Amino acid sequence: MATAAQILDELAEDIRVCRRCPLSEERLNAVPGEGSARARVMFVGEAPGQDEDEQGRPFVGRAGQLLRKLIAHIGLAESDCFIGNVLKCRPPGNRDPEPVEISACQPYLYAQIAVIKPLIVVPLGNFALQLLVNPKYTISKVRGQLLSRDGLNFFATYHPAAILRGSANLKRDLIADFEKIPQLLLELSP
Repeated sequence: MATAAQILDELAEDIRVCRRCPLSEERLNAVPGEGSARARVMFVGEAPGQDEDEQGRPFVGRAGQLLRKLIAHIGLAESDCFIGNVLKCRPPGNRDPEPVEISACQPYLYAQIAVIKPLIVVPLGNFALQLLVNPKYTISKVRGQLLSRDGLNFFATYHPAAILRGSANLKRDLIADFEKIPQLLLELSP
């Protein structure tokens, strides 16, 4: 029987050769996501950007640097986490994901969640929140709250890219949300 890590590796390979939507024609690299198959926390963003497309790794640009600083700030090792996106390929010009693209990538993301079985999934921004939890939710309304769906725990917050473009208030809220994660992990641990 394959281990969780082996299954994640197989999924990553499937993603790298995926041709389910037109994004595969323009990408340099698919970005399957990275982290532990036993991650307690899974961070899910919207889609890879230019840096991610070039490197084939999630969250390596400015938003990724901020995400990784926040993870370290709350005392989590990256080995406690899995970092990925709704889309596995970069949309041209970093435009919003289109429904056909989300539909093509959704099975991969759901499979990753099923294999990892994180204690908390952290949707970063509206696209991840609406796909994973509820299409009617917005980050500004539910951020910082523990939500559940289909037996999974979700804790949505702003996407780090929004903070880089946004106000000091957004940054303060993002930091406050991240600072809740260690306590949530304690409360949700079996």
